[in-house]
Amino acid sequence: MAFDFKKEYKEFYMPKNKPEVITVPPANYIAVRGKGNPNEEGGAYQQAIGVLYAVAYTLKMSYKTDHQIDGFYDYMVPPLEGFWWQEGINGIDYFDKSAFCWISVIRLPDFITKEDFDWAVDTATQKKKLDCSKAEFLTIDEGLCVQIMHHGSFDDEPATVEIMDRFVKENGYENDMSDIRLHHEIYLSDARKVSPEKWRTVIRHPIKRV
Repeated sequence: MAFDFKKEYKEFYMPKNKPEVITVPPANYIAVRGKGNPNEEGGAYQQAIGVLYAVAYTLKMSYKTDHQIDGFYDYMVPPLEGFWWQEGINGIDYFDKSAFCWISVIRLPDFITKEDFDWAVDTATQKKKLDCSKAEFLTIDEGLCVQIMHHGSFDDEPATVEIMDRFVKENGYENDMSDIRLHHEIYLSDARKVSPEKWRTVIRHPIKRV
């Protein structure tokens, strides 16, 4: 049975429908940075997603190649995630999607090293005829956060974030957004196959004690 991050780390991928406080340990990711409307057909965001999955599946299938990774075990590619912000404003204006800055990521198993990652970027570029040079090996230490499961369209997120903000304030915390601590989303639904009202998205915000 392939290792499933969502099942093995339920506390990070399957939160409840109400806010909860967690501490997220450091993890390594495939990451691509960019700017612009994520819904733009063929735009930078959609291109970034293609690069992420190209590298992710090259690593997953590495056991069929001459590149043998120490400690490798079969696993399911974790869900797509994203860190989002907009320059010059506090919070997010969901209606100005062209102003989005983002870091799109897919988590890596702990046994994958920077050398393995570099091999995968080169291999994916050659075999898939896709420029994967923008992909980076990124370690993220989120630390203390509040999270919740959001159901529905991304445009409906403000109501869910309001619930999170109220919970944070009532429980002795405050939001701790910064240049390195960002609005975080984990996408558990395939938007190509599931209607927006059924989408499930983990929303996670950095916080600190007041």
